[in-house]
Amino acid sequence: MGVYGCRPRPRLLGIGGESADTAHARAGSCRLRRKGPTRETEDLDCLRTPGGRDDLQPLSLQLWPVPLTFVHLGPFGVSTCLGPAHCSRHLGNGRWRLAELVGLPGRASSCPGNGSKVSLNCVSERRNYSFSMQKGKGRTSRIRRRKLCRSSEPRGVNESHKSEFIELRKWLKARKFQDSNLAPACFPGTGRGLMSQTSLQEGQMIISLPESCLLTTDTVIRSYLGAYITKWKPPPSPLLALCTFLVSEKHAGDRSLWKPYLEILPKAYTCPVCLEPEVVNLLPKSLKAKAEEQRAHVQEFFASSRDFFSSLQPLFVEAVDSIFSYSALLWAWCTINTRAVYLRPRQRECLSAEPDTCALAPYLDLLNHSPSVQVKAAFNEETHSYEIRTTSRWRKHEEVFICYGPHDNQRLFLEYGFVSVHNPHACVYVSREILVKYLPSRDKQMDKKISILKDHGYIENLTFGWDGPSWRLLTALKLLCLEAEKFTCWKKVLLGEVISDTNEKTSLDIAQKICYYFMEETNAMLQKVSHMKDEKEALINQLTLVESLWTEELKVLRASAKTLHRLQTAFT
Repeated sequence: MGVYGCRPRPRLLGIGGESADTAHARAGSCRLRRKGPTRETEDLDCLRTPGGRDDLQPLSLQLWPVPLTFVHLGPFGVSTCLGPAHCSRHLGNGRWRLAELVGLPGRASSCPGNGSKVSLNCVSERRNYSFSMQKGKGRTSRIRRRKLCRSSEPRGVNESHKSEFIELRKWLKARKFQDSNLAPACFPGTGRGLMSQTSLQEGQMIISLPESCLLTTDTVIRSYLGAYITKWKPPPSPLLALCTFLVSEKHAGDRSLWKPYLEILPKAYTCPVCLEPEVVNLLPKSLKAKAEEQRAHVQEFFASSRDFFSSLQPLFVEAVDSIFSYSALLWAWCTINTRAVYLRPRQRECLSAEPDTCALAPYLDLLNHSPSVQVKAAFNEETHSYEIRTTSRWRKHEEVFICYGPHDNQRLFLEYGFVSVHNPHACVYVSREILVKYLPSRDKQMDKKISILKDHGYIENLTFGWDGPSWRLLTALKLLCLEAEKFTCWKKVLLGEVISDTNEKTSLDIAQKICYYFMEETNAMLQKVSHMKDEKEALINQLTLVESLWTEELKVLRASAKTLHRLQTAFT
C-alpha cells in the first residue's frame, strides 16, 4: 500500500476468491487527507481491518518516498513479509507492523513482493496505526534534493538559436569545422561563453578548429591587402597587418567574407585604454601607471600607421582617414589583444621582425577564463588545427572554461578588461614609496639598503596575497630593518636566513602597518566609486568594473591581515 506520488486508489484482493468490491465492502474504508508533492491535499482510501473490526482507528499515512511493506511479528522476529499487493488480505491480525525496504543487517526475510530485504522501521499501537519515516531519508527526498541543487546552480541560456550564431555555424561548417560538444550561451556573472552539450572527461578534446578558420597574417597577405603590404617600406608589423584587415573587413559590411565572425565580436571593450580618463584615475596607482602607458602606446601606434593607411586609398571610395580612425584602430587593437591565441613564431619577408605569434580563432574565442582550470592548447601540425584538451571534467550544460594564464586581477584588467572573483593569483602591489613609508627616517644606511634591493631585484613585485605578505616583501622589509651593527649580514637576509627575533618582529610590524594603510585606502576608494556611480550613470558599467577590482583587493588585504596577526602572535 505504498504511496508513490499521486497513485490511484489501491484495489483489494478478495479472500477465498471473493471479488474486490466484496473485499472493499467487508473491510470498510475511510477518507484520509494528506499533502502531496505539490503541497496540495489529496484524498486517500485508508483501510480498517478486514473482517469489520471497528475497534481499530484509521491508518494515518504520510507521503512515503519508498513503497510500504507490512511484516508480521512472530515470536522470533519477522516471520512473513508481504508486498503492497498482498497486504489487503492479511490486515485482520493486529500484530502487523510497517517495514521500510532498506538493506539493514539483522533478522529479516525476503519480501515476496519485490525480493528486497526488510527490517522493522516503526512500531504502532493496536488502536492507532501511525506510519512515518525519518524525514529526508527516502528516494523521493534524494531526487528532490538533486533537482534543488541543480536548479540553484547558475545555468546558462542557450543562444544557438540566435541568427548571428546560426550564420557563424554555417560559415564554420563551410570551412570544415564540426562541433557537437559546445554551444554558445549567456551565463550569469561571466556573460557570453560556451556551454557543454555533453559530459566532458579529462583529456577529452574540447574543440579542434581547422587552420582554414584562423585569421592570421597569412590570411591578410593572401587578401587584397597583400600587394600593398608587400611593397610598403619599412615593412609593417604583423600587428598592423591584422588590425588593418579587421578595420577594412568591418567597413566592408555585408561584402566581407568574414562577416559572420565580425558580427559576434564585441562592439566595445573595457580595457583601461578604452576607459574614460576620470575612471582611470580611480584605479590603483600601479595599474593606473600601466594603463596610461598602454594608452600612450596605442596612440603612438596609430600615429605611426597613418602613412600606411594613406597608401590604401585606391581600395576605397571614402577617405581613408574616415575609415581608419583612432577609434576603429583601437577596436581592432583590443580585439587582437584580448582574443588572439598564440601560434609558433613565423617570419615573413614582407613583415617586420616583430614576433608573428597572434591568430584570431572564431568560435573558440568565446571560451571564458577561469584560474582554477587547466587545459592543453596548441596548433597541431599534423591535423593543421588549433586544438584544446581539458584536464578537468565538465557536466552537461555547464560553462566550459579555459585558463588565460596565472594572472592577478590587475593583469587581467589591463590585458582583457575583466576581474576574476576569488582569483587565487590576486594580490596587492607595494610600491617603493610605500615600502619605506613606515621605516625610520633617521637611518643613515637607508639609501644603501635600497640600492642593494634594487641591484638584486627586490624592489619590484612586492605583494600581499591570500596567504599574507609575499616572501619577497618580507625579505625586503627584513633587510631594510637591519640594525647598523648587523648590516653586514644583508647577504644572509637575501638567502632567507633569520638574523634575530627582533628583526623578524620589526619587519612583521611594518608589514602590518602597510597592510592597514592599504585597507584604509581601499575603503576610501570604494566610497569614492560609489558616490561617482550615483552622480554619473553613463559610466555605471566602467565604474562597476573598477569597484569589483577594489573589492577583490580588499578581500586579499583582510586575509593578509589575519595571517600577519597569527605570525605576530608567535613572538608574544
